[in-house]
Amino acid sequence: MVQEPLTGRGRRSRERIVDAAAALVAERGAAGTSLDQILEAAGASKSQLYHYFSDKGDLVRAVIARRVGETLDCEGPMIGGIESLDDIRNWFDWLIAQNEALGCPGCPIGTLASELAECDEAAREDLACGFDRWSGFVVDGLARMQAGGELDERADPRRLGTAVLASIQGGLLLSKTHKDPQYLRDALDTAYDHLASLAVRRPPRRQPDGRGPSKAKRSDVK
Repeated sequence: MVQEPLTGRGRRSRERIVDAAAALVAERGAAGTSLDQILEAAGASKSQLYHYFSDKGDLVRAVIARRVGETLDCEGPMIGGIESLDDIRNWFDWLIAQNEALGCPGCPIGTLASELAECDEAAREDLACGFDRWSGFVVDGLARMQAGGELDERADPRRLGTAVLASIQGGLLLSKTHKDPQYLRDALDTAYDHLASLAVRRPPRRQPDGRGPSKAKRSDVK
C-alpha cells in the first residue's frame, strides 16, 4: 500500500476516494465497481488515485480496513469490556435490534469475505485479521469471566469466541437472504443459552441466622 498522506489536504483527498469506493463496493461488489466509477463519485483524478493507491486491489484493501474499523469502533464499547453474561446479552440484543432496524443488510465484512476470499489473497488475509480482531474482544471478555470465576474453568474462551462470531455471521447471512431478522435472533439466543450453560452457578447466600437462603439477596445465574 502506498504511504499514507502526511498533510490534512492529502488525508481528506484519500478519505474521499475511500468513501466513494466503500459506498460503490457495498452496492455493486468489488468486481462490479470500476476505478472510473470511483473517481467519478469521488470527484478525483487518476493522478490523485495513483498517488494514494498502487492499484484497485490496494484501494479494496483500504475499503476492508474502513469496514473493519467501523465495526470495531461501533461495537468496541460493548465488547471491549465484557465481564458478565449480562454484557453479552446486551451486545446480542443491540445486534438484533440494529439488524432489524436497518432491514437485514448482512455483515459488511462478511459480504466482502464471501466475494474476495477465493480470488484475492491479500484481501483474504486482511479480512481474516479483521475477523480475528473482532472475535478477540469476545475471547478476552470470556477469559476475564473465567478468571473472575464467572465461567466454568473447563470452558475454552477461544473456541467459544469463534462460535459466537460464527453465530453472528451465519445469523446475519440468513437474515439477509430471507429478509427476516428472526434468523439472527435465533442464532444469538442459542449462542447465549450455550454460554449461560457454562456459567458458574453460585450457591445462594444464607440468612444471618443460618436458616436458609435469603430470597432478596439471591444471585444465582439464571
